[in-house]
Amino acid sequence: MSDQILQKELENIEVTDTLQACPIDFSQSKVANPRAHQKQKEYDNGHDKSNFNEREKFAAYQGPQFKARFTDGTLPVEKDRYRLIWSRHCPWANRISIGIDLLGLDKVISNGIVDPLRPAGVVGDWFFTLDENNVDPILGIHSLGEAYRLADPTYDKRTTVPALVDIQTGKVVNNDYNNLVKEFVLSWQEYIPEGAPDLYPESLRPDIDALSDIILMDINYAVNEAGHGRSQADYKKWYDKVFNRLDWLEERLGNQRYLFGDQITLVDINLYVTLARFDLVFYQKYFVNKKRLVDYPNLWNYAKDLYAIPAFGDNTNFDSMRQRFYEVDHTPQEDLPRIIPLGPDDSIWKETNDRAERFG
Repeated sequence: MSDQILQKELENIEVTDTLQACPIDFSQSKVANPRAHQKQKEYDNGHDKSNFNEREKFAAYQGPQFKARFTDGTLPVEKDRYRLIWSRHCPWANRISIGIDLLGLDKVISNGIVDPLRPAGVVGDWFFTLDENNVDPILGIHSLGEAYRLADPTYDKRTTVPALVDIQTGKVVNNDYNNLVKEFVLSWQEYIPEGAPDLYPESLRPDIDALSDIILMDINYAVNEAGHGRSQADYKKWYDKVFNRLDWLEERLGNQRYLFGDQITLVDINLYVTLARFDLVFYQKYFVNKKRLVDYPNLWNYAKDLYAIPAFGDNTNFDSMRQRFYEVDHTPQEDLPRIIPLGPDDSIWKETNDRAERFG
């Protein structure tokens, strides 16, 4: 039987995937980027030419375009067939990297990491400039856009992470950040080792879906919408949604270790990726600043409890967040002065938490 409290909460929420999942380049808001609404010096490193001044061609709101599924048989389930491309800064991509590792699928699905800092003045694509010769060693490509255009030669939108690429064809087959982990849970059972958590238990699926939608709209999307508010009233609307929901979650986590009792589920991943960026990014940069994560005893201890699990902690990189959200790209400081925050102190995530003592 489904949780009637969750279902009632969901009745008050309009669920959509057309909100601000990821800003183009933080260029819509002066809060978010010192070069907002400005032109920038043009750069050309011999391979990647800047296009910041033409950024208006990219839509501010862009949902996933590639949604081929394993669950309906469109995509074959094959060991070593797929490669997850992600960036450590991105909460949406972080969902998938955590999910794969929790499920033990990292042995059969490889991953490649793009640079959180794009070439100077470049928007709309991600690049493998962290790899030797600036090329992904498995896919043999310099930018993620090459895999998008292999999938669709007419593709002219911005490329996004996460992106699941078919290694055999080099094509992006799925960039649906909201459903990809669920696809792995339901279709990759033969490769999920014994002892891996059941992230989507059948008896809880209606409730997990409901709470996932609640957190998607009132936390995951809402922090971005607040940071890119189009007016004071718009900013306040999303600001209030965030903190009303955090208060609600603080109370829920006062009674149980995880969002569904003593077991980790998909929705814990979905909440964690925003919490991990809250004090460093959303509180400071997006003016979502009524309270910090560390000011919520239950939420803060819950987040530290998850961080202590290797699949969460090993996939959480605060330096990458500082780079992407504050340094933005490789534009020289003399052309675009910006300050990268030294705090908060990342080491506090390794401090002990009270969750096991309280809930076992």
